[in-house]
This record gives sequence, structure tokens and C-alpha cells, in this order.
Amino acid sequence: MSTARFPPSPTRPILNEGPFRALLLENIHPSAEALLAAEGFQVERTSSALKPAELAERLKGVHLLGIRSKTTVPAESLVHADELLAIGAFCIGTNQVDLTSANTHGIPVFNAPFSNTRSVAEMVIAEIIALTRQLFDRSREVHTGQWRKVATGSHEVRGKTLGIIGYGHIGSQLGVLAESLGLRVLYFDVMTKLPLGNSRAVGSLDELLAESDFVTLHVPALTSTHMMMGSEQLAKMKKGACLINASRGTVVDIGALAAALRSKHLGGAAVDVYPEEPEGNSDGFVTELQNLPNVILTPHIGGSTEEAQASIGREVAVSLSKFFRTGATTGSVNFPMVEAPLIPGTHRILNVHRNIPGVLRDINRIVSDLNANIHAQVLSTDANIGYLVMDLDQDVSRPVCDAIAGLTTDIKTRIVS
Repeated sequence: MSTARFPPSPTRPILNEGPFRALLLENIHPSAEALLAAEGFQVERTSSALKPAELAERLKGVHLLGIRSKTTVPAESLVHADELLAIGAFCIGTNQVDLTSANTHGIPVFNAPFSNTRSVAEMVIAEIIALTRQLFDRSREVHTGQWRKVATGSHEVRGKTLGIIGYGHIGSQLGVLAESLGLRVLYFDVMTKLPLGNSRAVGSLDELLAESDFVTLHVPALTSTHMMMGSEQLAKMKKGACLINASRGTVVDIGALAAALRSKHLGGAAVDVYPEEPEGNSDGFVTELQNLPNVILTPHIGGSTEEAQASIGREVAVSLSKFFRTGATTGSVNFPMVEAPLIPGTHRILNVHRNIPGVLRDINRIVSDLNANIHAQVLSTDANIGYLVMDLDQDVSRPVCDAIAGLTTDIKTRIVS
């Protein structure tokens, strides 16, 4: 049985009676606000992230929360967010949210795994070319009045080998773009992935490091990926090779990378993410990689194009809207997956409950005692919770909903119609 800590059962169900409020933080693209406003939400926006204590206060009375990578949503921020229905992470990563706590509070979390794929892949291609031509160094020299027209150490990318660590949405598209430039593409992933184009999977990380002229990381922040590129792994890279990290700041040992660059074992690096990043644009930033030759440092902008941000805004807002209107949890990163079409002439009850024996028995008894006719019913569970979607006659939906919400196993119950 799960040891997850569950919130107390709510005293009343959440009904589809407005007004409903959405809070969007960190300058989420207006495309999200437009879509949610069209659904009838009162949308409040902020340009910055919120500290956990301030977030907890602002979440009172909020039904949908939208964040990006700088806002942390810990368990304590969710304790009194009784009306919060869902969280949208308008980015790829969701490690800034306590997913287990959100799960046990009946709050699905949605992200945008596809929308900035192209933007990140294009940036990596640009960095591969810039590194092999040492463009940033030559540009900086000209800006300071130096004229160094040299070919030494400058190469074409055609015929070189790109090693991709993590062959997911970004890694696979990057491989296709790289092949169009004449690069040979290898990839390593802990899961079996179908190669696109002429990309080839290798059997180990060591094999990829030994063969690649450029190594690029596209992995999530997990225990297994924490500092996965340290001194030992960097030493296994080809002499003169370049490392690119546009994934998560915790996957590369910055000190070890700086040492490998100073010793000239590596020929260059491009880093977009860091173990610790400033909370705002006005804050200063220091890293050991500053002022090293042929090193491109960018402020976590891999997905920061207008096209990507507009697409992310739409993608996540659509997921939030579908969940609000129908209870669909497809694409949620912490919730049982359910998606069922609405049945005309019925009301839908959405119930999140503790996954312990006897819950369905109690719910079925309520339905039977109230002579409710169920038109459709779907149940999906994980280790901690059960998620029940039930379509039934409109004239009995309110008393059934109230009775289910009164069960001691109830976490969150609401009606949509």
C-alpha cells in the first residue's frame, strides 16, 4: 500500500459554476491567455516567478496554474489550494513541481514536450557550426579591434560525427537536421528508439564519447542523469571534441568541463543550462566557464523563440482546457490517463480518490441507492490514486456528486456538463 500523504477530504465538490480563475506566471505567451479566456476563465498574469510562500497565498481561489521553469511548486504550496484543478508547465521539464504531492491532491500536471523541439534543435546546429569555426572568438576579437584571419583549428562540419545522448523528441529531430549538413549521427539512449534517417544507435555511452566530434545532451533531470558527464566521461571524449548541453544544468559537472577546456583536451563547449541559474534577468551570474576560449554561454534560451513560446502556450492551454471541460488527462506527467468523449444529455462526474480497497464498492452503492443510470464509466489508477470518470443522468448528478465527495476516501470531486 502507498505511503503517500493525502490531503483531508474536501467538504464540498467543485461544480462547473463560475467564475473560474487561471493564474499564469513568468510571462507565459499571450496565446495561452487567449485560449483560456475564450473558455471563460478570468486570467491573471505576472511577469516573474513567485516564491513558494507567495505562491501558496496567490493560489487561494485559483483553478488553473501556469508556470515556466523558474517557479517552484513544493508540497507546502498546494496544502491550501483547495480549488486548484490542474497545473500547466509551459516548458518541457516538470522537475520544478512536486509531482507526488500534486498527485495526492488530485492535481494533474501537464507540460509541453513537443512545442520547442525545433527551436532547440536549430540552436544546437548553430552551435555546432559556430564551435567548429570558432566564430564567437573571432567575433569577439573584431569587436575589440583585433584582426585575426586564421584557418588553424577551423573546420567544416561535413564528415564529422555528432553523438546525441538522449534520442527523444529533440535528439531525433536534431539528428535529421545534422544529416542534412553531412554529419554522421550516432545516438545513445537507455530505451530502444527507432532511428530516423541514417542515425545509428550505439551500445554504450563510452562508445559514443569515443567516436564523436560533437557530443550533445538531451536528457531529463533524473537521479540517473545527475552529473552524468563528469571528469571520467569527459576524458573519454576525443581530443579536440566539443560538448553541448541544452538539456538540464545538473547533468554536466561544470568544474570538470572547465578543467577539460583549460587542458585543451576538449576543443570547445556550448552551455545553455546551469546547476544554479538566476531567478530574474536583473540578477548577476558567475560560472567557471566564463572567459574560456571557444566556449558559447547562453542564458537558458534553447526554447526561447517567439514561435516556440506561442506553440507552447497553445499546447499546454489546450491540455488544461480539455481537462477542465472533459476531465481528459492524456499527456499528464503524474496522473492516470483517461480520455473519453462527452455523452450528450448527461453530466460527467470526475472523482479522484485514494487507491485503497472498497472505494468502488462505496461509489456503486451510492449510485444504486440514488437510482442513477450510468451511461459510461472509466476508471484508471496508479499506486496512490484512482481517477473515475462517470457519465450519468443529469437529474441525479448533483446528489451523486455530493455523496461521493462525502466519502472519507475522496480527494477531489467535480461535475462537468
